[in-house]
Amino acid sequence: MPYFSPWWTPEVHADRRPVLAARGRIKTALRRWFEDQGFTEIEPGCLQVSPGNETHLHAFRTEQIRSDLDRAPLYLHTSPEFACKKLLAAGETKIFAFAPAFRNRERGPLHAPEFTMLEWYRTDEPYDVLMQDCADILRIAAEIAGSDTFSYRGRTCDPNASPEVLTVADAFHRHAGIDLMASITPKGVNREALMRMGEAAGVQLRADDGWADIFAKVLTDRIEPHLGSGAATLLTEYPITQAALARPKDADPRVAERFELYACGVELANGFGELTDATVQRWRLEAEMEEKERIYGERYPLDEDFLTALAMMPPASGCALGFDRLVMLATGTEHIDKVLWTPLPQEAKGKP
Repeated sequence: MPYFSPWWTPEVHADRRPVLAARGRIKTALRRWFEDQGFTEIEPGCLQVSPGNETHLHAFRTEQIRSDLDRAPLYLHTSPEFACKKLLAAGETKIFAFAPAFRNRERGPLHAPEFTMLEWYRTDEPYDVLMQDCADILRIAAEIAGSDTFSYRGRTCDPNASPEVLTVADAFHRHAGIDLMASITPKGVNREALMRMGEAAGVQLRADDGWADIFAKVLTDRIEPHLGSGAATLLTEYPITQAALARPKDADPRVAERFELYACGVELANGFGELTDATVQRWRLEAEMEEKERIYGERYPLDEDFLTALAMMPPASGCALGFDRLVMLATGTEHIDKVLWTPLPQEAKGKP
């Protein structure tokens, strides 16, 4: 196999350093932007009793050895979300964090096992305020990087243009010819209806795919490549089944107050109007873990402390943005490892 010089060799580091310096300048500018709006920067702990409870996210597991030598499982969090919401319950009103996050089974041009999540929350403000936050963050990153165009693998995006706001249902209709809402009722989802429409659109599906699997494959294959071209896209109103931590929209409870930000076909951010009903939240997280066990044969514990705090949490909106991906687009870099100061060595497939 070919041999690649590691990141710590002087010649490789010298080549990477301009991008890493830009990363630092972008972080400094965003930190100042948040502080100017009255946000408080926090430092959420990485070790948690639950890493998060989304079906397809995989955590790194460790254990705590207590003073009596008893052992208790712990996890590196997949995002700082649970910790941040506990701070909202404690009385914080506007917080942000550049937090290390950890996800297993993920490695590639856009995925690193350890990465930086920029996460922020506003209490008593509607979730569409976060959409403007995202537009401002794109603009700031471009200005600091000295770039008027974001690019990734041949796709370009103007970070200074107003993002297009597009509902998930409209995106499915526009790019796949699928009437998504015809497969969703107030009582649940219709797998067979979505399967028929997905097959008619030419998406490769399996006989045992569930509704969520079909949704994800259509989104990945037919929708995402078109998002964030020319201008960024804010994909809004996700089906409630795809938004376990978001509250339903008042106008249509079949969909949630959830959006994702895309630029150059790359998912950058995920924002919610936060669900604060602890009973509903418990049911949703348990359902996510049932599905995880069905697919992967494993499940993670629920954070009972989080569910208790949730009952005290005020109405809020929150967003998580992949900071490394933002730096990639702003600097025209095509692999996440090139914007990380000390990336994990690539997996060896054999001796060179």
